[in-house]
Amino acid sequence: MTDFWVQGRFVVTGGAGFLGRAVTRGLDERGAKNVFVPRSKDYDLRVEKDAKRMYADFEPTHVIHLAATAGGIGANRREPGRFFYDNIIMGVHLIEHARLAELEKFVLVGTVCAYPKFAEIPFREENIWEGYPEETNAPYGIAKKSLMVMARAYRAQYDLNAITLLPANLYGPYDDFSYEDSHVIPALIRKFVEAKSYGVGSVDIWGTGEATREFLYVDDCAEGILLATEKYSSAEPVNMGCSREISIANLVGMIMNEVGYKGKLTFDPSKPDGQPRRMLDNSRAKNAFGYEAKVLLEEGIRRTVKWYIEEGAKIWSGK
Repeated sequence: MTDFWVQGRFVVTGGAGFLGRAVTRGLDERGAKNVFVPRSKDYDLRVEKDAKRMYADFEPTHVIHLAATAGGIGANRREPGRFFYDNIIMGVHLIEHARLAELEKFVLVGTVCAYPKFAEIPFREENIWEGYPEETNAPYGIAKKSLMVMARAYRAQYDLNAITLLPANLYGPYDDFSYEDSHVIPALIRKFVEAKSYGVGSVDIWGTGEATREFLYVDDCAEGILLATEKYSSAEPVNMGCSREISIANLVGMIMNEVGYKGKLTFDPSKPDGQPRRMLDNSRAKNAFGYEAKVLLEEGIRRTVKWYIEEGAKIWSGK
């Protein structure tokens, strides 16, 4: 426990969500005494007066901005306008009023979706502007990318200590397992668990299975965010991942085996793969604030499958 955590006043937007749970738990473990989680029913951060009121009510020294409208490929294709608007407008209001509130630090959590569709592997932070993002999630990625520009501009003009973190695809317990909005790992876990439970003989998988991703366990991401909150104060964005690239086909096999599903698989190439490849260079995070992922993908999948079978299926049944 350090004075930094005891004396600070931390607002975590999206603190009741998937990543937010892990971040607020980490704050508690560090001894933070003043942690505030604004709920959307009380503070609609898309509305400027609500964002302004949030700062007035909590008087934070640090804001960790996790609140987002996000989802998998299907959700991004279905509502690109909402994904762009909600994410950019929340960030604009929060950063603008951060500089008026004279914060000690604003932590902007961005997305790997901001990288160009055909970025060189591994993705390095300096290459983020070298092309347009993959089309299915470009509105979301560009909204987050624009906020990175705003954070840098406010640092230059107003001396706002704003930092930007770029995590890989997240997964873990308490993720979104809904049919409509889930990302690839929770979607696959739910499909295989239900297929096994109901004796379904085959499972359809979106895409060719050839695309690759880097997946980061939610607790590792939370740890990186908190390390950066305490120790990092540069304008340069920072990747956070686990430095492991895996194809969707191999991921499918891993989850299928963990669930114990014995049926057949059918890949559907008429459905989009999304970005062809994703893997981050995580050296800046290690050098700048000592971040390294600890949970191997196999262990993280095991934990997530176990949680879904024991708890998650009850939560997401019918959703």
